[in-house]
Amino acid sequence: MPVPHVVPSILESSKLSPMFDKIPAEVRQWAESLDWKQRRYLLSLCYLLCSASPDVQIDFLDEYTADGLIAKIVEDYDTQKKVQSYLDRFHIDTQLSLDLLRNYIRQFYIHSAQDVRRKPGRYLESALRLGINPKEKNYVLNYILGFEVLKMLFKMSWMQHEKLYLLQANQEEFYLRYIKPIQNTHQLNGIINPKDRKLFFAKRSYFVEIPQIGEKKLVELVMVTFVTDIVSHLGFSIVRNINHVTFDYNYIFEPELEGAVN
Repeated sequence: MPVPHVVPSILESSKLSPMFDKIPAEVRQWAESLDWKQRRYLLSLCYLLCSASPDVQIDFLDEYTADGLIAKIVEDYDTQKKVQSYLDRFHIDTQLSLDLLRNYIRQFYIHSAQDVRRKPGRYLESALRLGINPKEKNYVLNYILGFEVLKMLFKMSWMQHEKLYLLQANQEEFYLRYIKPIQNTHQLNGIINPKDRKLFFAKRSYFVEIPQIGEKKLVELVMVTFVTDIVSHLGFSIVRNINHVTFDYNYIFEPELEGAVN
């Protein structure tokens, strides 16, 4: 009598089990239900994706997940409306259109790939979180809100930075987490040049200078200065507590009086 062909359960392997413990139960059940032929297809896809360059991974993930993620975000009207209201509160003229969502999803994959330099091997883990867990749709909206706020900070003068961080409950933490990295990037890229910073009686015109940065360059600077987790955490913190970033538009952006800064 021929021995029946039995496909062992994937979850029976003690070596693979910890890996499968990290994925949702329905995914584990689906993986366990595959026959040997289907498992070979899955392994081939995993191999191709992991061995591909970051650019190819970005294209694949964008094409394979963006439409589904956008649909989930659009369904959650309340969260989308809340994030839009926070953008308006910061006087940020950005509307959560379908095109903007699509562009930001692709940007998130690109940003995650850049984070690889700082966290090797974390790209797929970071990017796939959007497609695996339905709750991560809010991660996209948090990322958008955080990124738009950081773009606003990049376009502020150092005088405006000072006004902003002095409003915060924890001034030092806010300065070290957001303002100092931005000002360092300003200097490294020649956007602000505080050449007389150490001269007490020097005219500190750099302090009130408004950075002139094109949109494409602005996006690049935010991505190179902050990792995705910091961007999304900023957005999440604002959504969770509107007072996380104390903001007074009229005070921060009021015109400086002539001769106010020496």
